[in-house]
Amino acid sequence: MVASDKKLTVLAVDDSPIMQKLIEKTLSDRYRVLLADNALDALSTIYHESIAVLLLDVSMPGIDGLELCRTVRNLPQFKELPIVMLTARDKSFDKVKGHLAGATEYLTKPFDGEQLAQIVGQYADRALSSDANS
Repeated sequence: MVASDKKLTVLAVDDSPIMQKLIEKTLSDRYRVLLADNALDALSTIYHESIAVLLLDVSMPGIDGLELCRTVRNLPQFKELPIVMLTARDKSFDKVKGHLAGATEYLTKPFDGEQLAQIVGQYADRALSSDANS
C-alpha cells in the first residue's frame, strides 16, 4: 500500500453530512479525502491543497455546485482539474448544464460506490501520470 502522505487528495463538496461520510467511506482506503460543505471553504481548500479530483454537489445553499464549477474553470491553474458533479439532479438538461459549467463527469445520486471509485481512479491516475511526466 502507498504511504498515506503519498495518497492523492480528493475534495468532496456537499452540504449533506450523510453524503460526506458516504463519499469518505467509499474513497478513503485509496485517497486522502477532504470535505467541505460550501463553495467558499472549497475554494480555500483548492488553493491550499493539491487536489487530484474535485467532487461537487449541485444543490447547495449560497453558491451552488454549477457556479462553483464555473468559478474553478475560470481560474487558469485549475483549468485541467477533474471535476465530477455528484448530484440527485438526473435530467438530461441538468447533465448538459453540468458539462457547460465545466464538469468533467456527471454522476447521479444515489451513486454506486464502485462506479464513484472507478471514475475518481480514472482521473486521479491521469493526475498521477501527468505529475510523473512533469
